[in-house]
Amino acid sequence: MKKLFGVIGDPISHSMSPAMHNELFKIYSIDAHYQPFHVSRGDLNDAIKGFRAIGIAGFNVTVPHKEAIIPLLDELDPLAEAIGAVNTVVNQEGKLIGCNTDGSGFVKGLLNQNQSINDKKVLIVGAGGAARAIYFTIAKEAPELLDICNRTPERAEQILNDCPFEVPSRVLNRQKAEESLETYDLIVQTTSIGMHPDIGQSPLSVHKLKPGAFVSDIIYNPLQTRLLKEAAVKGAGIQNGIDMFVYQGALAFEMWTGIGPDIERMRQKVLNQLGGLLC
Repeated sequence: MKKLFGVIGDPISHSMSPAMHNELFKIYSIDAHYQPFHVSRGDLNDAIKGFRAIGIAGFNVTVPHKEAIIPLLDELDPLAEAIGAVNTVVNQEGKLIGCNTDGSGFVKGLLNQNQSINDKKVLIVGAGGAARAIYFTIAKEAPELLDICNRTPERAEQILNDCPFEVPSRVLNRQKAEESLETYDLIVQTTSIGMHPDIGQSPLSVHKLKPGAFVSDIIYNPLQTRLLKEAAVKGAGIQNGIDMFVYQGALAFEMWTGIGPDIERMRQKVLNQLGGLLC
């Protein structure tokens, strides 16, 4: 019998996950289908009841449900529990188990660019759900310094207070972060600033970026944000959000199937899909 997988969110029509996962099912001859499900906030409880009833094999979770879904699940893995957000659910013999592959996907994408974290000085821009997952996962890798720049310091302070891993950290406003930019080896941009259609915006001036720094922006439309373009002009290494998206998806696929998928085939499928969307 064909297994059903999917992704829930609102909005969801833009998601590239169905194309990516259905391509993998075809490559590995798995009798399964991955379907997007538009689920509004008020319908989340009914959607999960429905998934249980039909025996869905697994699904991804995106905005705005990553936190709200937690009480509707049977278990959380330790990282998802620490982060307080779920982006992947595995059905293990009828039990829905919540996991988080966002942070691990980001770190794997960094390693793919030959960027290590150990003993590095890192600045994370933003304090939303993605920033939280990335902060916790980077903190586990023992950086020398892990700061957060955010408009509202309370949200950033909450991340520092909740993190179970000991790491030197500060909360900075934009001005202080820009003044201190030459401190950092790695800068991770996790906000939506610079995303299509507002491609002229940037969350940070890179005027004081140090030579040899690496700048990663988790946005992938456009493939090069204003921040990345300006960082490249300053001689920095740059990375867009494709790596994180592909690796978090690969980790979810492996949880569901036991197969470590072909990353390059996944990347190519995503880039092909983006070809019709990029502006």
